[in-house]
Amino acid sequence: MGTVGVLVGYAPFLRRFVRGRRRPDAAARSAERREWPATCNRSRHMTALPQLAGDRLFVTDGGLETTLLFHQGIDLPAFAAFPLLDDPAGRAALTEYFAPYLELARERGAGFILDTPTWRASADWGPELGYGAADIERINRDAVAFAQELRSVAGGSPDPIVINGAVGPRGDGYVPGALMTPAQAQAYHSAQIGAFAEAGADMVSAITMNYVEEAIGIARAAAAAGVPAVISFTVETDGRLPSGQALAAAIAQVDAATDRFPAYYMINCAHPSHFSGVVTGARGWTERIGGLRVNASAKSHAELDEATELDEGDPAAVRREHGALLVHLPNVTVLGGCCGTDARHVAEASAAWA
Repeated sequence: MGTVGVLVGYAPFLRRFVRGRRRPDAAARSAERREWPATCNRSRHMTALPQLAGDRLFVTDGGLETTLLFHQGIDLPAFAAFPLLDDPAGRAALTEYFAPYLELARERGAGFILDTPTWRASADWGPELGYGAADIERINRDAVAFAQELRSVAGGSPDPIVINGAVGPRGDGYVPGALMTPAQAQAYHSAQIGAFAEAGADMVSAITMNYVEEAIGIARAAAAAGVPAVISFTVETDGRLPSGQALAAAIAQVDAATDRFPAYYMINCAHPSHFSGVVTGARGWTERIGGLRVNASAKSHAELDEATELDEGDPAAVRREHGALLVHLPNVTVLGGCCGTDARHVAEASAAWA
């Protein structure tokens, strides 16, 4: 697959998985309610996440896949970066990718959230790339080990470096076409999250969640594995999830279904203009948002899917846009980027935090 055909959006890779799946029936929903035990509390604060202290900035990276594709010219079939871990040149490319973000954190005196390149490293995506179940478990463990190596080489600066197991959606990152119950989502994501926990990840994050039941299942899988979890929703240009649910309602539903297990929530893969109107002046629920990873482009998800070139937006505007947002998001301490962003964008965002 060539880089021009991949583009910024995720949906073109997912259509084959959307077709043929049914919505869960009433019996499945009833079974899900029976299967979920009230065990969330046991691991809520098993590991204290330093970014929860709220007194300093934590930087994370930008658009990993779009940077590798468009800036480094690396082909990523199925928009998956994890196969690079199986190749020395691929590991070198990942090391090069993270270097400017680690340096930025040093310059800012900030902590760093180091994501594993595993957004696609789950059961449905593995066969697309020749990875069976055992291979996927191995690559997720290897991803944590790779992050631990980067942390070791950093030599204590930046400090701390928090290793985060990145969990992607089972289906389309933009369109909630393959809906699961929370129990089905927990079962699907448990293998990846369990591998992260056993390999020593400090936390896991569900990235680009577009409907609430999958987010609930991921939070429950993390609770069962005893690892802190972050849920990151994406929104459309109206500030609502692609499912149509309001962001505030989605956060409230996940919290209610998991006894507030997620350490915090994030918004990713959306431009600030898409959700600024939702958070401006809001009270209560916005205190649960602890991080932002925005898109460079103000285009809608549908427009990004049809784009033929990378839209890098206006890096110079990022500081102003984040400054306006952070007034209304008092608990945000984690800033990074998503599609189309690179270290320039994250540097501007982190400057706004100060």
